[in-house]
Amino acid sequence: MRTIFDYEKRSGTGGILPKLDVPECGVGKLLPKGLIRRDEPRIPNLSEPEVVRHYTALSKLNYGIDDGLYPLGSCTMKYNPKVNEDVARLPGFASVHPAVDPELAQGSLAVMYRMSRILCGITGMADVTLQPAAGAHGEITGMFLLKRYFETRGETQRTRILLPDSAHGTNPASAATAGFSVTEISSGEDGLVDLNVLSEELDETVAGVMLTVPNTLGIFEENIVRITAMVHAAGGLCYFDGANLNAFLGHARPGDMGADVFHFNLHKTMSAPHGGGGPGSGPVSVSEALIPFLPVPRVREDGEHYSLDWEQPQSIGSMHSFYGNFGVFLKAYAYILTLGDDGLYEAGENAVLNANYLQERLKKTYQLPYDRLCKHEFVLSGKGVGEGISTLDIAKRLIDYGFHPPTIYFPLIVHEALMIEPTETESKQTLDRFAEALEKIATEARENPQLLHDAPHTAPTRRLDQTRAARHPVLTYPFGE
Repeated sequence: MRTIFDYEKRSGTGGILPKLDVPECGVGKLLPKGLIRRDEPRIPNLSEPEVVRHYTALSKLNYGIDDGLYPLGSCTMKYNPKVNEDVARLPGFASVHPAVDPELAQGSLAVMYRMSRILCGITGMADVTLQPAAGAHGEITGMFLLKRYFETRGETQRTRILLPDSAHGTNPASAATAGFSVTEISSGEDGLVDLNVLSEELDETVAGVMLTVPNTLGIFEENIVRITAMVHAAGGLCYFDGANLNAFLGHARPGDMGADVFHFNLHKTMSAPHGGGGPGSGPVSVSEALIPFLPVPRVREDGEHYSLDWEQPQSIGSMHSFYGNFGVFLKAYAYILTLGDDGLYEAGENAVLNANYLQERLKKTYQLPYDRLCKHEFVLSGKGVGEGISTLDIAKRLIDYGFHPPTIYFPLIVHEALMIEPTETESKQTLDRFAEALEKIATEARENPQLLHDAPHTAPTRRLDQTRAARHPVLTYPFGE
């Protein structure tokens, strides 16, 4: 397709602007001369229809949740009600400046305080900070909380974090960034944490364990209470990665399982579209012992009056400019109030039902390394579907059927992994169409493997040379070349 830079340059303008009503200033009076453009920008002067068509054409090349199923395992790319977007754009919220005097932002502070109380109720934990801007940001906030906790106790020898090999990929990076070393805990044949390996690693150097609940295989840790008890007995703390909360939303609470830190992904579980870098929100809830270390400022309630408390001498400090991504709180707040307790419970049920429905159907065609009840997601293997066929071939062919591919090659403990999460918002009819496409692809893999090797056939961009793209990326547009 032609981009806007491919049009021939010509004089003229695409619109009629009113005459300037401010005096002209000489070059260099308002900006330093080094910032003044010397040449005209290398873009054409186009008419309004040409500009509109350019951006409309670009939009048609993209795939989003409004186009169809987005079964990215571990990412919960679900459809979210558009009315919550409208709530976040209400002028009284959208127009308030984050540096305004708290007396003039009582409504916004009330939402933040009430939201924090609701999240505490969902997790069964003592308090929460809304500051973290994403899941990984919540992870590192949790790691800083653990670090400060042991520093204040003089237990500086606790420098290790235990991490199951079924955890989310950002967990080890978050722990390492906070200054911990990471020890991997292997999974057993059932896909769960090997308790014997865990027991052998627990000593006075362990600060805690990071658990993805359910894990990336979509399996809930059946021994979760025993695991947290073992870690606590060794003097460590338990961090739960909450990106998969929609698997047990309204059904179980991390605090009741022994969690000391739990992060939400509001941009996954609670109605705030994510992808493309955000915006996200990763609030962190904590047990009683960690409250003094939460980020500042904290929102306080005194009757019907709300204020910001910066006087927390043991706090780890601020983790985000101002108070976090406020617009995302609003969407999540509207989502929770709309659904209520019963609706949140049903959302969790539907997430599990949809995943198990697809798993049971597709395991007849694809390998299912861990054949057991799953939660919100499950992991198939593309191994053995056809001679010389890879999971990448299957994913590329799915594009021709109009579906965004699932997560592939993760988790690493499954060879040729296809990680599928249908989410709670998709209908049985959509799931059937998706399953039918994967079943047809399996047949094609046996009968015409070259069809998969050459896929996608209908996408605007065909398959890239991935090695060359990684080693020699083109990061700028070749103007006029």
